Order: sequence, then structure tokens, then C-alpha cells
Amino acid sequence: MMITPIHRFRDIERKPEYLQPDKCVPPPSHSSLGTMWFIRDGCGIACAVVTWMLVFYADFVVLLVMLVPSRDYIYSVINGILFNMLAFLALASHFRAMLSDPGAVPKGNATKEFIESLQLKPGQVVYKCPKCCSIKPDRAHHCSVCKRCIRKMDHHCPWVNNCVGENNQKYFVLFTMYIALISMHALIMVGFHFLYCFEEDWTKCSSFSPPTTVILLILLCFEALLFLIFTSVMFGTQVHSICTDETGIEQLKKEERRWAKKTKWMNMKAVFGHPFSIAWLSPFATPDQGKADPYQYVV
Repeated sequence: MMITPIHRFRDIERKPEYLQPDKCVPPPSHSSLGTMWFIRDGCGIACAVVTWMLVFYADFVVLLVMLVPSRDYIYSVINGILFNMLAFLALASHFRAMLSDPGAVPKGNATKEFIESLQLKPGQVVYKCPKCCSIKPDRAHHCSVCKRCIRKMDHHCPWVNNCVGENNQKYFVLFTMYIALISMHALIMVGFHFLYCFEEDWTKCSSFSPPTTVILLILLCFEALLFLIFTSVMFGTQVHSICTDETGIEQLKKEERRWAKKTKWMNMKAVFGHPFSIAWLSPFATPDQGKADPYQYVV
């Protein structure tokens, strides 16, 4: 059997001298429950702020440029409620994806005492991350931005200023879906508004001057088209990744599958929760995910 670089690195990690438990600082004794997860990364924070500003800009144009001046009251109310509901769900999903622990492994737990407490049996091994000095579960990868090992890490997304991992992938998928939906909705409304303004007097179809109205609509159209394409692609790749039970990093590195293969439906329920319900579409419902012991592996 040919040994790949990944196998060579894993073989090195198995050696007792590689673990070096005496050089690891024990993790804090207090519980992490109740503490907020937030990554202090300048680029990520800027991208997250820009995301919220773009959604607020779209809401401003939709409401004050297109819907409020409209003479069709029912059209304005229905579309206003629908757009704002989708925008609220998108921002709520973004908020949960950004402030949820993506599945970080306890930092600095590769101590002699902790390794002994695992009571490993013959044939069982543990892996240590040399960067964060932690016992590294299978399918976990180290993120240089979060400075932690993340379980089932898919990628680090600057737009949510966080890693997309085992615990927050649902919120990231919902975020991309709702952004794609409000982008499509905005494009449709822009198209109808242009037709309405061409048929009527431009001074009566908006509260702003005709040049200002055109500029605002063009900017919204460009923003909506760009994010519709981007988030639709991201949504598709995430759903495919969930169905195949293979993260983006695992696909990129072409890592050998060492975990049990499950059906697509089981993989979806593992991310969105058991059983299937309307809660799958809610960023406020936390998935009920049963997790196995991440530290014991049979060779």
C-alpha cells in the first residue's frame, strides 16, 4: 500500500515524543459555557460590517425608492413584508454563524494528565496539533485565523468572520440561501419598477429625482446580481458537501475517507437536526446533533 504524505504526517503524530505533553499549557479550568464566541480579525469584522450595510442599503432602496411611492398598496405591503422577513432571517443566520462556536477543540488539552484520563486501549491513538497544542479529533483541521482546530472544518469565511464547521454549518447554509432569495426578490422588483417608470412619469414613480432613482436602482441591481450568483454557488456547494459528507478542505486535499458512509438524508439531518421540521429553516433553532467521542480512534 502506497503511503501518502497525510499518512506519513499521521504516523509522526502517533509517536510519543511528538505529543510532548509536558510542553502544553493546560486549558482554563472554568467552563466555556455562557461565553460568546467572536473572532477578533480585522478583515473578517470589516467584511461582516459590509455585509450588514449592503443588506440595509437594499432594504432602503426597496422600501423608500420602490414600494413607498407605489400607488398599489397591496403590492407594496406584500412585497415589503416578504423582503423584510427574508432580510431579517438572513441577518439572523449571519449573526448565528458569526457568533457560534464552529466546533473548536479545547486549546492546550494535550497534557499528560488529559492523555492518561482518556484510558486509551491497545490499537487506539490520539493526534496532537502542534499549533494549538490540542488533542486533534479525526476530520478536524487547524484554522490560522481562528487559531484553533475546528471539527469538520469546511473553510474559513471572512463574510461571517468565522470558520464554517460542525456546529454552525446550518446557519451558514441558511445565510447563503436567504441572501440568494432577497437578491432574486430585489432583482424582480427592480425590473417591475423600471417598467412602471418607463410607462409613467419618472417624477411620480419615486420620492427622489429621476437621476438619483436610476443610480440607486442600478447599484441595487448590480449588488443583487452579484450576490445572487455568489451565494447560489456557495449554497449549492454546501448542500453537495453535506450530502456527500465531505468538507471543502477534505475535497481540496483529497483526503482518504476514514469515516462511515451514510445516506444523504442522514447527512442532512446530522447538520440541520432531527427530525425534519420547519425548524430546519430557522436560524433560531439549534440542531440536535448527537456527537461521538472525538478523541478515540481505532487504527
